[in-house]
Amino acid sequence: MYRIVVLNPKGGSGKTTIAINLASYYAVRELRPVLIDYDPQGSSIRWLKKRTPQQPAIHGIAAYERNNRTTRSFHLRLPEEAQRVVIDTPAALSAHDMPDLTRSADAVLVPVLPSDIDIHACSKCIADLLLVAKVRRTDNRIAVIANRVRKHTLVYQSLMRFLATLQIPIVATFRDSQNYIRGAELGVGIHEMKPYLVREDVEQWEPLVQWLEARSPQAQAAAVQTETVVTEPALVPDEVLVPEPAAGGGIPQ
Repeated sequence: MYRIVVLNPKGGSGKTTIAINLASYYAVRELRPVLIDYDPQGSSIRWLKKRTPQQPAIHGIAAYERNNRTTRSFHLRLPEEAQRVVIDTPAALSAHDMPDLTRSADAVLVPVLPSDIDIHACSKCIADLLLVAKVRRTDNRIAVIANRVRKHTLVYQSLMRFLATLQIPIVATFRDSQNYIRGAELGVGIHEMKPYLVREDVEQWEPLVQWLEARSPQAQAAAVQTETVVTEPALVPDEVLVPEPAAGGGIPQ
């Protein structure tokens, strides 16, 4: 099971948009995704409720709800067949709450918008992940997504310069697209929409998906298997015996 946390305490950074579209991507590929919504606003769960039975299945968990009739662990239980878990975190998440959400995460995605306020908030978020949540850079679990950008603008250039100083990989740059708004209204992800309408948006998702899947359990298992394969030594051919010349110097028949 592969856990992906979408996290940024700054509200309006696009966490839910990324979470629901990531869950949709995995659903289309029949990877049995689970979408866990910790945000009290419940935007991810509300998006799930708009989906029809004919659409690829996504299991939803409203983690923000409290149910006195069941234990917390029972409420958050995952289906046994789940292969991908996408976690949508709330805004105003405190640094002290980060360890609980990131401890078992295979990947932590931090979306950031191109504005001075969001750049400052992203800087603090990364610092809290490294210092408080103890997510080490060497684990290569944190990645930044530049979200709702308009290239060739000064603020975009400022954002990219800032991200380059973090020494954290920038795995995707998403444009400011109306397709995400339509998808949220209809209960679909961009990977479920007509290809000719979302071609540019889908292309921008490829680097993110590749970065994530390179860290999936299947990819890790394949890497370990490759490293542990014992290569048998090449067989050394037997020494070629050169026949001795026959008496009289001729070559034996």
